[in-house]
Amino acid sequence: MVIIIIVLLVGICLLFYMIREAFLNQVREEEIEFSDFPKSFGKVSLFFISDIHRRSISDKIIHAVKGRTDIVIIGGDLTEKGVPFSKVKENLKKLKSLGPVYFVWGNNDYEVDYHELDAIFLDFGVKVLDNTAVTFESGEGDKLCLLGVDDLSQDRDRLDFALMDADPNSFKILASHYPNITDKIKAQDEIRLVLSGHTHGGQIHILGYSPFKKGQLKKLENTTLLISNGYGTTTVPLRLGAPAESHLITLKKGI
Repeated sequence: MVIIIIVLLVGICLLFYMIREAFLNQVREEEIEFSDFPKSFGKVSLFFISDIHRRSISDKIIHAVKGRTDIVIIGGDLTEKGVPFSKVKENLKKLKSLGPVYFVWGNNDYEVDYHELDAIFLDFGVKVLDNTAVTFESGEGDKLCLLGVDDLSQDRDRLDFALMDADPNSFKILASHYPNITDKIKAQDEIRLVLSGHTHGGQIHILGYSPFKKGQLKKLENTTLLISNGYGTTTVPLRLGAPAESHLITLKKGI
């Protein structure tokens, strides 16, 4: 009987811990140096948030980032089936208070009326990067391009179109909901950084094991890849070993 009570208590504690990890409001900060980052830009800060799903973005996140970011990037799965558009609008309103917002489609975003979602983006001034790019230019004429591709799971992605839309002599950053877009990146594309989500960092790791690895920043042969654990969850609002997160990424010139 005592053993059963102990097991129940441990199970309850684990459940509460998993709920806590699923609803954390942490902003992971990364400073990344690139030898070819345009010096005239100084430092550029990006706020990246992916896989919001059913969550409402906490004011804690907004307060932690406000005044510290130049660009906001939503890495897909802003919403999913069953989420009211009123919640989507409230989340976009909060993100817009941080700076200009850019969005790439995730698989779950297509579960809703995506035409209406697209109209909401237009109303809020959110730029959708669907196989397109946006260019930023410094006072000295250096260029930084943010590229985005559409949903890979539906074969909507056209990295070649996004690259054609980008200045070939720019410092290139790519946003893609799916991290495996890196399989399509060639050295000559000169994409220096990829921002992605989708996997939820495995979401629940049992004895350290999950089908997907925890979110990480890693150097690949042709680029540097950030995979986020994501901010929300779908189906089961629990996490273990892959806590909810968002990212404040500062880019600058290195040696």
